[in-house]
Amino acid sequence: MPERTESESRKLLRRLRDSLAMTGGGQDRLDRITHLIADSMGTEVCSIYLFRDAETLELCATQGLNKQAVHKTRMKLGEGLVGRVARSNAPVNTADAPGEKGFRYMPETGEEIYSSFLGVPIQRVGEKLGVLVVQSREARSYSDDEIYALEVVAMVLAEMTELGVFTSDEEGMRALHRQPVMFRGSTGQEGAAEGHVWLHEPRVVVTNPVADDPLLEIERIRGAVGQLRVSIDDLLAAQSLDKDQVQVLEAYRMFANSRGWLRRMEEDIMRGLSAEAAVEKEQSAARARLEQVEDAYLRERLNDLDDLSNRLLRILTGQGKDTGAEMPPDPVLVARNIGPAELLDYGRRLKGVVLEEGSVGSHAAIVARALAIPLVIHAGRITSEALNGDHILVDGDQGIAHLRPEETVARAFRDKIAMQAEAQKRYASLRGLPATTKCGTTVALQMNAGLMADLPSLEGSGAEGVGLFRTELQFLVRNKMPRRAELAALYARVMDAAKGKRVAFRTLDIGSDKVLPYMKPQEEPNPAMGWRAIRVGLDKPGVLRMQVQALIRAANGRPLTLMFPFITELSEFQEARSMVLREIHRERSLGHVVPEPLEIGAMLETPSLAFAPRAFFELTDFVSIGGNDLKQFFFAADRENERVRRRYDTLNLSFLTFLQGIVARCAETGTPLSFCGEDAGRPVEALALAAIGMRGLSMRPASIGPVKALLRRVNLEEARGVIEAARAAGQESARPMLMEWLAQQPTD
Repeated sequence: MPERTESESRKLLRRLRDSLAMTGGGQDRLDRITHLIADSMGTEVCSIYLFRDAETLELCATQGLNKQAVHKTRMKLGEGLVGRVARSNAPVNTADAPGEKGFRYMPETGEEIYSSFLGVPIQRVGEKLGVLVVQSREARSYSDDEIYALEVVAMVLAEMTELGVFTSDEEGMRALHRQPVMFRGSTGQEGAAEGHVWLHEPRVVVTNPVADDPLLEIERIRGAVGQLRVSIDDLLAAQSLDKDQVQVLEAYRMFANSRGWLRRMEEDIMRGLSAEAAVEKEQSAARARLEQVEDAYLRERLNDLDDLSNRLLRILTGQGKDTGAEMPPDPVLVARNIGPAELLDYGRRLKGVVLEEGSVGSHAAIVARALAIPLVIHAGRITSEALNGDHILVDGDQGIAHLRPEETVARAFRDKIAMQAEAQKRYASLRGLPATTKCGTTVALQMNAGLMADLPSLEGSGAEGVGLFRTELQFLVRNKMPRRAELAALYARVMDAAKGKRVAFRTLDIGSDKVLPYMKPQEEPNPAMGWRAIRVGLDKPGVLRMQVQALIRAANGRPLTLMFPFITELSEFQEARSMVLREIHRERSLGHVVPEPLEIGAMLETPSLAFAPRAFFELTDFVSIGGNDLKQFFFAADRENERVRRRYDTLNLSFLTFLQGIVARCAETGTPLSFCGEDAGRPVEALALAAIGMRGLSMRPASIGPVKALLRRVNLEEARGVIEAARAAGQESARPMLMEWLAQQPTD
């Protein structure tokens, strides 16, 4: 690389840094920058376009174009050459801009006299901030050195934008980390919370992107990369790693030992960037390249690259993961994703959780439900926007997070929380009363649980028992299989805390989206319909047998209720039930006390079991409908797919008719039946389920009050009549007519 080019680049960055350090508003700084770049690169035009919103770019400063166009010229993402740069995250370099496909002529700018065009993205670690453009009258293509130099300048502008140096009260100036932002994601766990951000992986902010001594910076980057390589080798030397962890660390080592990666960062430093800015520039460039790749495996390597770059930045800054920030008293956890054990470590201190990734059935969602913490998932880019201590509102009901909300939004949100709190007071007065309807029908309301921490809610919520205790959480949060004695002790504590109330333990439900850290993951095209739940238990009977033994010993002569998940046919239930009876016989022969009475049930989660032989309904002690899975299989709508899972209504009359068939079959054999799932905890859905004959509903503790309050003020026979009327009228769903009928019911 020519020394002259290196010196010119460093000189430009120093001038840029000095210009940014001068007093003045954000617009003044941008105006000075465009003049400086045009002068240094010998071009007639330099313009800066910044995103006004996620889809709109705005001309915010220019040297050479018509000044009256500033803050007036706008274009959509992908529109014109500037929009193409922003969409592709790649430079556009042409000697004949008007002749380029997609060129958009903007007469207000006066740019028609300029032939050559070079635009580069202003981006920071995948976050699109804007576009930097230079133009000349002379028809020429810009050299690789000029493109490189402009990319380095764009990197500095990105860091300066991140630090808010272009913030002003003038129209169009974008203030990162200061403006209110709403993230529309998906509901992971219902509920509402107000608090302040606590980042699970604090981001390192580069405060000095320009360096004076490139040789010193190269020494720093080489030392930090060397330290990074040693730390990865040390991790790989650990004896406790499983195959997947080794694969991830091997990918880290491949990146860390890439000569090209280090060489490119050293070149960036020679251009004038600090070591930290060079790391982020290469991280952004690699992200831009990988995001264009269709191969899913290569795209997943983005996470490896980000983690590695963040490790390197922490070494360079000396921050480590501990940035010195104190957790706020009302923390809302913000993260890209998080494992169940890490979330449990935070425990009930958290007011809410907002994730960029995750799913409704993920481990984090399961733990959030167990802890009754509002959870929003799929809140894209929130980790790039949020800072520790930012004010945040979490609306788990709508799947929305408001970051740094305006006061009017915060007031409305607080009113909503206050109304919910007032309603909870009313529900508390019903705690000791049964869910008996106006027509004299009593519906048993039970709660779902999965942790010891859930059990105090049993008394406080007014639940009659635990209709579902998820046993997989104790397996998911460990790095190795729990021992039988440990499980027996835990299950005994659960029974003790229930104080004689019925607890239905669901045996291990793994597979699909719940993969144990110490089990080899199965590559399946459709894991939700693959090797999971009871199928794993019957194929790997040692684990199921150990769990059954732990439950028997935990009962120690007390009543025991257990049920098997994902039973699809009679033979599966017979085999699983026989295993339990053999273990009962074995424990009795060893002189151990066995449970009395013993209930063995099945979860009906697939349509096939609804059509099982009569012998199944006669053999099982009870049936619990797993509504979440049953609904996804009935409608062929993946519950993890946001595009389809909300498309279908639980009150669809075809689904209600199907459920009524199950009610009738259980009634024929006198088999107790309950419904367990999200819909059981939604008052209108719960009313419909009770109206078609469900006499047991199991839900999260916070839903018991609202459901009981509604059931106690309605007549189920009338509600059933409304559903039948909707069916007779040829309606697709009973919801409209049911809601109209409900609006006419007295509120007392």
